[in-house]
Amino acid sequence: MAMLVRFMHACYKSKDICIKFRRIFLINISAGQLLLSSIYLMFIFFWFFIFQVPSEIGTRSLPRLVSNSKHKLKPRPRLSNICIFALRNINMRTKSIEKKKINVVTLGCSKNIYDSEVLMGQLKANDKEVVHEEEGDVVVINTCGFIDNAKEESVNTILDFVEKKKAGEVDEVFVTGCLSERYKPDLEQEIPDVDKYFGTTELPSLLRSLGADYKHELIGERQTTTPKNYAFLKISEGCDRPCSFCAIPLMRGGHRSKPIEELVSEAEKLAQNGVKELVLIAQDSTYYGLDLYKKRNLAELLRALAKVNGIEWIRIHYAFPTGFPVDVLDVIREEPKVCNYIDIPLQHISDHLLKSMRRGTTHKKTTELLEKFREKVPGMAIRTTLIVGYPGETEEDFEELKQWVKDMRFERLGCFTYSHEENTHAYQLEDDVPEEVKMRRANEIMDIQGQISWEINQEKVGKKFKCVFDRKRGNYFVGRTEIDSPDVDNEVLVDANEHYVKIGDFCYIKITEATDYDLYGKPV
Repeated sequence: MAMLVRFMHACYKSKDICIKFRRIFLINISAGQLLLSSIYLMFIFFWFFIFQVPSEIGTRSLPRLVSNSKHKLKPRPRLSNICIFALRNINMRTKSIEKKKINVVTLGCSKNIYDSEVLMGQLKANDKEVVHEEEGDVVVINTCGFIDNAKEESVNTILDFVEKKKAGEVDEVFVTGCLSERYKPDLEQEIPDVDKYFGTTELPSLLRSLGADYKHELIGERQTTTPKNYAFLKISEGCDRPCSFCAIPLMRGGHRSKPIEELVSEAEKLAQNGVKELVLIAQDSTYYGLDLYKKRNLAELLRALAKVNGIEWIRIHYAFPTGFPVDVLDVIREEPKVCNYIDIPLQHISDHLLKSMRRGTTHKKTTELLEKFREKVPGMAIRTTLIVGYPGETEEDFEELKQWVKDMRFERLGCFTYSHEENTHAYQLEDDVPEEVKMRRANEIMDIQGQISWEINQEKVGKKFKCVFDRKRGNYFVGRTEIDSPDVDNEVLVDANEHYVKIGDFCYIKITEATDYDLYGKPV
């Protein structure tokens, strides 16, 4: 390194040679120029070694230099090695003046997908070449920091791209999202090779690091990464709920609703681009409007979105049981565009666990709410998620949960094992359920749900359903019914060897066969 520094310094001591040196390193080298460049380089090297190497190095004996640890002399680099270094720098400079491709990698939930799409829209408006999870010169990793598995995936992804950076496969690595928001100081210390970390609210700063400006006029516009027929619509950010196990408020802050007119404008733009289905997402969708309108305003938002031309399906995700606005049920029943579907994470049903979880409800109140759903909206599909292995969960609590799942017969259900998250209220509790017990309980819940789902699906055989098709996978067109949300629910499969359906379009499918989580059918 010292020899290289002296070499660079020597070049800049001569104005004429310096100009030639700069020209060689700052222009794109064509085949015809390469020979001339080599002659220039040979002349520089010859001049450097004859005239510019300090005389002290030439006269002092090697043993004396080696014996002095502060002035050990490394062997003088060979001319061939220096040439290789110079040519490598020529190539690197050539690459750097080309337009760099930015690759956005998304981890975690649908809210992160939305955020990545907003980032990509801003970059595209700044005339940047941007791709999603493809090859690129610059990588932006949008991380998840919700539970242990998600954090592990995020850290591994960061390390993978850091290794690619060291190998010269990518030029820069930036990290954003929930993990970065929650653990930025730790990440900066443990993985310093990342060029910069950003939190969940630092989009303008991230854009500046990517050579772009934040454009306020682009609010509501983004570059979608989902199939062309559906898109996520984030109606609010953050959460005010005090759930003991949840770290989302640490990463996303308090609840902030988006104005109805802004969401309608965004929906109109999506519809103009061919989107037919809106999947409403938030940390807590049933809290929508309390901050802006001083009332829960999800019903009014749904009615406004239903007026958007081109939108055919609207589905609700991430509802909350406590304080659920029942007027939403009237909209679901009366408005054809709003799907007979709701996603409402309930977590558990044992009263003492619900209290410890700080959910603000009880077994009785939760059951009564679900009964009201089915009474007001016949045929409604209810999707929920549960947590097993929460601190203090006994076998009696788990048996109560199992029986309740059997009684409720949810159309869609997912189950997670409890993750002990630092800085949450529940972190003060002892994580006293062994990991193997957590896994056993989760598997038991999913076995029960698998049987329920199989029974419900058998009732669909021979019936006709309106479906939309998202993609072709292998020999099947893959679609969904009104009561199936993308990527998390059942799929409708049509044999592509026998039938044809147009991707992104709606059509009616007669179900001919059913498994626990898949339906098979043919167009009618």
